[in-house]
Order: sequence, then C-alpha cells, then structure tokens
Amino acid sequence: MRFGYWLPVFGGWLRNVENEKMETSWAYVKKLAQRSEQIGFDLTLIAELNLNDIKGVEAPSLDAWSTAAALAAVTERIELMVAVRPTFHLPALLAKQAANIDHISNGRLTLNVVSSWWADEARKYGVTFEQHDDRYARTSEWLDVLDGVWKQDHFSYSGKYYRVEDNVLEPKPVAKPRPTLYAGGESPAAKELIAEKCDAYLMHGDPPENVGKKIADLRERRAKHKLPPLKFGVAGYAVVRETEREAQDEVRRITDVQQSAAGYANYQQWLAGTQLEQRVSLEDYSVSNRGLRSGLVGTAEQVAEQLAKFEAAGVDLVLLQFSPQHEEMERFARTVIRQRNSSVVAPA
Repeated sequence: MRFGYWLPVFGGWLRNVENEKMETSWAYVKKLAQRSEQIGFDLTLIAELNLNDIKGVEAPSLDAWSTAAALAAVTERIELMVAVRPTFHLPALLAKQAANIDHISNGRLTLNVVSSWWADEARKYGVTFEQHDDRYARTSEWLDVLDGVWKQDHFSYSGKYYRVEDNVLEPKPVAKPRPTLYAGGESPAAKELIAEKCDAYLMHGDPPENVGKKIADLRERRAKHKLPPLKFGVAGYAVVRETEREAQDEVRRITDVQQSAAGYANYQQWLAGTQLEQRVSLEDYSVSNRGLRSGLVGTAEQVAEQLAKFEAAGVDLVLLQFSPQHEEMERFARTVIRQRNSSVVAPA
C-alpha cells in the first residue's frame, strides 16, 4: 500500500474549525511536499477549485496547476496527482501543459479527472455548468482527446463537445504509455467511464467492507473491456493519538457542527451536483471527502490494523488528510508508516 495525502490548498479540511494553523500559501505547501517525501509519503493530491470549498468562498485558495508546476521543480520523488476538471480546460491544451510539467518532474505527474459539481463556482468563473450525465459525456470525449494527443502524432478528433485537427504535441509525456489517470464517482455513468477509460479508481471515505464491494464492482466492469487491472485508492481523515479516548475526543471536537460556518454554504449544491450511493450528514460533511468514515482514528496500532483491512480489500493507495497538516503528518509517519515498514520482514 502507498501513502498519499491531500495538499492543503484550502488552508485545511475542517468546516467547524476556523483556524487549523495551516497557511494557504506557496511557502507552506512547498515545505510540506519536500518534507513528506523525506518521511515516507509517496504521493500528494493537489485539488482544483477556484473557490474555497472548505473555509468559504471569501477565503483564499491556491491554484492547482501552477502549484503543481512549481512543486515539480522543487521535489525529487513524490508523485504529483493534480485534479483537473474537463469543463474548465480544453483537452489538447491541458495535455500540452501536463506533458510539460511531466518533463519538469521527470515522469511524476498524474491526473485526477473530476467531472465538477459546484454550479456557483462555474458561474463566477464564466464556465458552462451542465447536468450530471452531460458532464460525464463531455469527460468521455475529453479523455479521448487527451489520450490521443499524448500517444499519437497528427491526431484528429471530431465529437459533440471537442474537435481537434492534425494535432502536434511535442514533447510527449515522460510517463509511458501515458501519465496515470485517476478518477472517482459513485454514479453508474462515472463507474462505466472509469472502467473503460481511466487507470485507477478513487473512493470517498468508507469502511473496508464497503470499499471492498466497490472494488469488486469496478473489477467486474473493467474485465468487460479486457484492459489491465485498475488501481484503487480511498480517502481517509487520520487521527492518531496515544490513547483511543484522546482520538475520540478530537473527533468530537472537529465534528461539533456549526451550521453557520462558511464552509457549509455549498452543502446543498454539493449534494445536488453529485450522485452518491449513501446519505451524507452534516457531521460527515464537516470533514472533507467523508474522511472519518474510513475509521483511521485511534492509537497507531489501531490505525495500522484498519489500514491492513483496506489492503486486504484491494486498496493500493490511501489518500490522507490531517489537521494541522505538518504536525500530524509527522506523527503519522513516525508512528504508523515507520512501524508498518519495520514490520515487513525481508525474505530469506
């Protein structure tokens, strides 16, 4: 299993805690990324929203793509998974940008393809916001163009949403046959698209038994296309403490719902813009990406046991959130990652 984390481009992950002691700044995320690859993390996910989803629309947030390009030049090992929303980027132009960043990073760039959900953000930035299935139909064409211009010379495409003629994209990405394409979603349209055109499936936080069922479903869908197996990742908000009681006290603190908090203003739009398999309460929403449902709360030993259950269910990657990020990332690396690595015995 690989360990990844969400880069705190919104200044935190908690809608009930105004100040998480995490600067929304280049200096802070640079420090985190450089330190994370030193202490055992394999990947960072750089989310893409032009408005702050967590702290409210008036709060600052970092741009995903310029941040990724800068991190590519100042890191050495860590995978840079950048979120990209097709409605905000023409596919051939994005493919050109991504290929360039992939060269800067020497093949460490990957994409998290997100089909958007926030109508107000699109309106404020002058982008057309379509209905759910139309967004996925657009994403399908977008992926066709992306894959085509990355792999082929003089690629042409004509569809409902996109058209390119005799495209020339050089240099091609370092990663072969292409940079890894991750995507998530719980609707039938999303699952079918991912099974056919992506390389990895990302899931919101859920217990291992639920995650295992989703993995089995996607594996079955994937097999119909006779493609290489998908990789699987799951989100999780981690609270590691000396005792279980201390960990549960922290959970009660961060889920003490304050419905007046600015981060709840988009709650109904998020529900309307997605098709979820399960009801999401305000308590779930108080922590980003249903992270607490993954159950990574307790002592280091308890969290390690839960991670082992995810691994047994087929999870290849866990995408973690922490608060405050730097301090808790250090704690997790020291108590969970190192302990896990030290328990692996090399074969005789």
